[in-house]
Amino acid sequence: MTMDITLDRPGPARPVGVAENQGASYLCASGQVAARTLKKNVRTPALIVAGTAQGVLFLLIFRYVFGGAVAHLGNLSYVDFLVPGFVVTGVLFQGMGAASGVADDLEGGLFDRLRSLPIRLLSIITGRVGADSALVAWGVIVMTAVGFAVGFRVGGSTPDALAALGLTILYGFAFVWMFIFMGLAAGSPQAAQGLSFLVFPLSFVSSAYVPVSTMPGWMQGFATNQPMTQMVNTVRLLTGGPAVEQLLGHPVSYYLVPSLLWTVGLVAVFAPLAVWKLKRS
Repeated sequence: MTMDITLDRPGPARPVGVAENQGASYLCASGQVAARTLKKNVRTPALIVAGTAQGVLFLLIFRYVFGGAVAHLGNLSYVDFLVPGFVVTGVLFQGMGAASGVADDLEGGLFDRLRSLPIRLLSIITGRVGADSALVAWGVIVMTAVGFAVGFRVGGSTPDALAALGLTILYGFAFVWMFIFMGLAAGSPQAAQGLSFLVFPLSFVSSAYVPVSTMPGWMQGFATNQPMTQMVNTVRLLTGGPAVEQLLGHPVSYYLVPSLLWTVGLVAVFAPLAVWKLKRS
């Protein structure tokens, strides 16, 4: 009497080169990380309201408290000089939330859980960058609307003004990469918030609020060549038209190329650093 034992019989062979679990695609994983970040902010309205309200408050202070001291700059009113600079530098204040948010996710173990999944490491970073860039874009649109409410008017053409809006969002995207790296490097939300305040000199030591020529001579070299000044002057020329060109003494192309080079440089430096830091976290 014999017994046919088939318990160890192998199943159908898997084709060579096909993984057992392919995991989510890069776009799918990146989209899910971005959606999770946006949902977190929507479900905690204070995160969005606080940042937006802070920007509105600062704009009102500069417009009505300091605006009286600088009534006009040549043929340009101070409000038309201020608002483009404030909106562009506002991407720094909006982006600072990305640093503390990433640090909070890192400390809470979210990134550890995501890294245990069969997805690409880059999708985790790009998903977070996409969500934070969308939040920065929201802040830019709100600040622009408030700028019109306090008296700002476009002196150039409508296409130029729309190009200025798009460039501002692009600048915000570039700086988000820097803040993401800061958040990963800091390790805690408190440390990330303190570290992100290091960008303050870029905002105030620039042409955003006053002409560089009014600054001390030893400061003008840094203020003239740092990225914020190039970006602010580009947007200011696109929105201000001939009056701004007369004030600055250069056409928009003079500042556009350096501002785009700074944008590419920020992404080229901080994107690999952010991925490297997440890999070592």
